[in-house]
Amino acid sequence: MKKIILLFILFICFDAIGQKNNTKKDTTTVIEVYGNCEMCKNRIEEAAKGKGVKSAVWDVDSKLLTLVFDPSVTTSYKVLNRIADAGHDTKSVKSADITYNQLPDCCRYRDGNNSHSGEESDNDIMGVVVEQDDKGNLKPLSGATVFVNGSTGGIITNENGFFTIAAIGETNIVVSYAGSQTKNIVVKPGQHVSVILNTKKELQEVKITARRKSSYISPSSSIRTLVMTEKELFKAACCNLSESFETNASVDVSYNDGVTGSKQIQLLGLSGIYSQLNIENLPGPRGIATLWGLNSIPGTWVESIQLSKGVGSVANGFESITGQINVELKKPETAEQLYANAYVNNMGKTDLNLNLSRKINSKWSTGLLLHNAFMNNSKVDFNKDGFRDIPTGNLFSALNRWKYSDNKGVEGQAGVRVLIDNKEGGETMFESSKDRLTTNYYGLGIDTRRFDAFAKVGYVFPEKRYKSFGLQLSAFNHNQDSYFGQTVYDAKQTNFYSNLIYQSIIGNTNHKFRTGLSFVTDSYDELYKNTNFKRNENVAGAFFEYTYSYLKKLDVILGLRGDHNSLYGFFVTPRLHLRYQPADKTVIRLAVGKGQRTANILAENSSVLVSSRQVNIPAALASKAYGLDQEVAWSTGITLDQRFRLFNRNGSIGLDYYRTNFSNQAVVDLDRSAQQVNFYNLDGQSYSNSFLAELNYEPLDKFELRLAYRLFDVKTTYSGTLLERPFVSKHRGFANLAYETGSWKFDYTVTFNGIKRTPSTASNPIQYQLTEKSPSYTLMNAQVSKTFGKKKPFDFYVGGENLTNFFQQKVIIAPDQPFGSYFDASMIWGPVSGRMFYTGVRFKIK
Repeated sequence: MKKIILLFILFICFDAIGQKNNTKKDTTTVIEVYGNCEMCKNRIEEAAKGKGVKSAVWDVDSKLLTLVFDPSVTTSYKVLNRIADAGHDTKSVKSADITYNQLPDCCRYRDGNNSHSGEESDNDIMGVVVEQDDKGNLKPLSGATVFVNGSTGGIITNENGFFTIAAIGETNIVVSYAGSQTKNIVVKPGQHVSVILNTKKELQEVKITARRKSSYISPSSSIRTLVMTEKELFKAACCNLSESFETNASVDVSYNDGVTGSKQIQLLGLSGIYSQLNIENLPGPRGIATLWGLNSIPGTWVESIQLSKGVGSVANGFESITGQINVELKKPETAEQLYANAYVNNMGKTDLNLNLSRKINSKWSTGLLLHNAFMNNSKVDFNKDGFRDIPTGNLFSALNRWKYSDNKGVEGQAGVRVLIDNKEGGETMFESSKDRLTTNYYGLGIDTRRFDAFAKVGYVFPEKRYKSFGLQLSAFNHNQDSYFGQTVYDAKQTNFYSNLIYQSIIGNTNHKFRTGLSFVTDSYDELYKNTNFKRNENVAGAFFEYTYSYLKKLDVILGLRGDHNSLYGFFVTPRLHLRYQPADKTVIRLAVGKGQRTANILAENSSVLVSSRQVNIPAALASKAYGLDQEVAWSTGITLDQRFRLFNRNGSIGLDYYRTNFSNQAVVDLDRSAQQVNFYNLDGQSYSNSFLAELNYEPLDKFELRLAYRLFDVKTTYSGTLLERPFVSKHRGFANLAYETGSWKFDYTVTFNGIKRTPSTASNPIQYQLTEKSPSYTLMNAQVSKTFGKKKPFDFYVGGENLTNFFQQKVIIAPDQPFGSYFDASMIWGPVSGRMFYTGVRFKIK
């Protein structure tokens, strides 16, 4: 720590040292300033203006700013600070994140997006035509004609030389200008074209400078965050969030049990309950809704997903242990006016989606997102055990949101969401009208009603864009009435969340901070087998986070928050994030910190409800949830990201290692007895070691290859014995291949899952016992999509999942005796259903 403090002092002193030049002669210097487009050019040159500055000219292609100034009046460092305050980084000064995030999408250079319009589609070709004089100076060429070869119409470049033209697949565009040579250029959708003309009016050079990536990790982000764009989500059907990680090597998605159809994620070898799920940085499904959280968010609502491993920022709370998943939904100000999607698979599951958005005026915009999914086929039973592999029912969800911006620093948004979900499962012969809560046939029913409301308001100081404050508010009411055989489980939860954040700098933008206050209240009312579990949990907290940035090479984030829980008292959460960039294409990150949470053992382990196991919970204490202590863990992670070029092609290698060590955990013990599930506080060790190696490479144009290998070492102490955590494969291999040609897209994913430990069933009769280890298995998914039309394109897609047709044969123990002592549908280590095919269509109007 002393070395870090000393390093800080040296850096601060270094930044404070400036060399004065008393000469009265003007000084000319050339500085690299990061940006993308003509909008960036105008913004950078305007910010550079000031007392003592004679001229400032920024070149879009070279990213170089030619600055002429009087050193007796100003310094280049002062100019660079003004440019950083406008949102643009240099090697000396980095812009504040909140300022950078205010830039239009086309100007965000940190993520590699070189687009020039916030509303372009993947079918757009964007470019600029510039003129080069004898001295090599470049200036935009207005009035050049650009059109698709063979078409009757075209477009004219604007006053900045820019153009955008729609295209499907490889397109031959023609660029012409009076008195110059006409040239044909073959380009592809999503590419940015720079056309340079010399003073002799000859087309001298065409550069293909960028293509949008489907997922990326920004090298300048202090916290390692994987951004999955809509293009990545389109690689699969993605009916809901649980299906959005099929092309991701870090996240596993598996069934909770063999009856309800619910899915959960695994991150760093641990259940998704240890990951913080946010919706646009507001709390996502949590508490009672944890079980169905992934299933309740439609994939068509999602604009992008941001995934970070380990502990997150203290500004977002204290609950993240293995990572954070933040889901960005479609924005009314940038989304399509109309987006419709229809999906159906061979099992009968159908999804219908409709997104509508409208810009009312320059300040107001609104969006309406609708989703309806239904399944009526009650005979899906791959292993012929008499039980439905997938429940039937209907899920309807709607979201209405409003966005306001006065374009002077004030922004606000608000919205409401409603969810109605009815599910019915169990034996194929079960009919709820006749058999509910009887022993005629085993059945289950889950009726969920949920209402959410949220609001955000913020202000960015126009003259000091690094300074801002924001208020986040959300609330929900969640009601679930359910039964499993003859067991009733009803649950209600109400929640209110508020978070006030203030952000500014200390001296200059190399020293940033944000601080704030938060308050969360939850009210739970659960009824399980005539036993009522009630509690009110209120948490008030405060946080402070300091960020130090040194040039473009080093970022250090020190965060600390203190919270008071009405059930568990006061606790402190420290966190540290470090990013070091020793070379242009090499980034090393370190993350260390603590996380803690209250376990909701019934909602989070509802798979045991579809079994005859006796549930043993410690004697309930009024001061604790279910008589258990809070779960507390320390997480440490180190990552390396290395970009490279091989055979003139871009690629990257990512390595990460994380260790999660629990000082306390709500242990779910399925091993002590096959007829019991025991919940108790950890007495011994519990940890997770996770290693991931990932390669991304583009061996051919528009052919993306992603390979990964993951190793887990996850163990917990069960009844005094340290054992491997059940249902976690130690080894996993992953490959994703994506290829585009013209209007066709092909995607193929294969995953290898190693053996998994299964809980002991030795106390069962021999016919109801499982092997101690599951077999390893391989899964394959594939999808082909085709785009039709130009002005109003629509996508037709067809795909298949689990093409190897591998599924767990013994999904349920004792299915022939569902009301007997050995019935258990919770022992799931693999797919519960076999090969599935689907088709669908997407239609958009911008």
